[in-house]
Amino acid sequence: MRVSRVQAEENRRTVVDVASRLFRERGFDGIGLNDLMKGAGLTQGGFYKQFESKDHLILEASSKALEKGVANWAGVVSKAAGKPLRALVHFYLSRQHRQETSIGCALAALAPEAARRSPALRQAFEAGINNHLDILDGMVPSDPGGDTRNRSIAALSTMVGALVLSRAVDDEQLSNRFLQAAAESLLADESASTAPH
Repeated sequence: MRVSRVQAEENRRTVVDVASRLFRERGFDGIGLNDLMKGAGLTQGGFYKQFESKDHLILEASSKALEKGVANWAGVVSKAAGKPLRALVHFYLSRQHRQETSIGCALAALAPEAARRSPALRQAFEAGINNHLDILDGMVPSDPGGDTRNRSIAALSTMVGALVLSRAVDDEQLSNRFLQAAAESLLADESASTAPH
């Protein structure tokens, strides 16, 4: 039975959405095409009608996950009452976010894997990183030299690194300390820069 163009597009979106979640949860090599398509409620036979290869799907699903991350950040910032950096830090470095691997930050879940993949995937991650940095540029205090981007890079590195390390250990107390220490460091910088000199 032939699938309509509208249904084919819907199936493709479903596969990309499911892949976006499963790749963040299990890694690019942690799930095969059969299980991925099964998770989307489709058969593996339809995969190659939609995508050239698994690498093509990885690129599309990663781009979607990165865009979603930027949208999440923008949503948190838009709802913050006067302290957007504080709101973003508390959102990102939360225990809930640590647990939500399948819907959480693609940078924390997949950047180490992307570093070993195709130039196209690394370019997608670079674009996603720059979009996250653009949001931070509007919130972080500038350093004495006035270079906001360096402060944004430090903040993003601290946040992503703390989340990665908090997920990598079994000791819940240590895991929580990674999140808490990173948050305190980022917010201490914010407080120090706004304090009178």
